[in-house]
Amino acid sequence: MPQPTNEKWIEISKQYYLKTNFPNCLGAIDGKHIRCKNPNNSGSNFYNYKKFFSIILMAVVDSNLCFTAIDVGAYGKEGDSSVFKNCPFGKKLYSNQLNIPVPVCLPNVNDNPQPFVFIGDEAFALHINLLRPYPGRGLTLTRKVFNYRLSRARRMVECAFGVLANKWRILHTPIQVEPDFTDIIVKSCCMLHNFVRVRDGYNNEDAETHSLDDVEAHATGSRSQGIAVRDYFANYFMGPGAVPFQYNNM
Repeated sequence: MPQPTNEKWIEISKQYYLKTNFPNCLGAIDGKHIRCKNPNNSGSNFYNYKKFFSIILMAVVDSNLCFTAIDVGAYGKEGDSSVFKNCPFGKKLYSNQLNIPVPVCLPNVNDNPQPFVFIGDEAFALHINLLRPYPGRGLTLTRKVFNYRLSRARRMVECAFGVLANKWRILHTPIQVEPDFTDIIVKSCCMLHNFVRVRDGYNNEDAETHSLDDVEAHATGSRSQGIAVRDYFANYFMGPGAVPFQYNNM
């Protein structure tokens, strides 16, 4: 998959905002287990916390449910955060090699430009370009609203996995080939998924369910710059970026 240019990132961000009301968002990130057979002499490398053998599909998804980037083949025993940090996309993100646009002001605000961000669940480490939910219970209303808005926008990646699994039924059962061949099959499914998305568009019914299992969340630390960005977005959602429906589930 070609790495998006600066202009492509901006277009992805615009479309994401139109569909999810989450500004400056370049995509949602998540990892899923792909069931496979246990290769010989592999020990427990492919054995995951849900007690089956798997490889991990790590993906970045845009608002059209297309895969912007994927990494396939990490051991099933790994967690989302470690897989993402060690995959090519994660390394480029943390070393500022993704051609991410310069910070811009959020809609309805004329000062304090904010960085473009990816969004993920609690399994990922907070970063200036990667936002995750606020952890814990007893959260303030501001933090609850932020978590809801982030979760709502992050559903795009869950829907993409749903479309992928329902379209390519080989992902519904363990793939009975060696891991290297399994990697090729999964990558091919993702590329065909993008082709079909562009050709046929989006069908809501496709994304209702999927058979891919979540990757275990491992505890991770936070970075001070990421904390400041997340707090800014949280306050923004309570002010200029508020939408009426955000209080419905409080």
